[in-house]
Amino acid sequence: MFFFKKLPSITTKELEEMLPKKPMIIDVREPQEFSGGHIPTAKNIPLKKINSYQTKEPVYIIYQSGMRSKQAVKTLRAKGMDAVNVKGGMMSWAGKVRGGKL
Repeated sequence: MFFFKKLPSITTKELEEMLPKKPMIIDVREPQEFSGGHIPTAKNIPLKKINSYQTKEPVYIIYQSGMRSKQAVKTLRAKGMDAVNVKGGMMSWAGKVRGGKL
């Protein structure tokens, strides 16, 4: 039998409430998706490049729906980083967005 370790995660609402504290947010979508609309303080590091990312501070990982952000969180946590998945991804985000169509 396999035992899976649950990944730490927060909701988009919880992340939005944290914005005044300026958390490090990494959006792992491709650049064209990111430019279509993202959280104003988020940094874009596509999933295929996440393995080279390094930080000592906690990071909150977001994707379009939340599925690929889990993969990024697993990768970063395996490297010893404090990475947290944002459940629901940008599809659930109700806060301010930069970019996209006006």
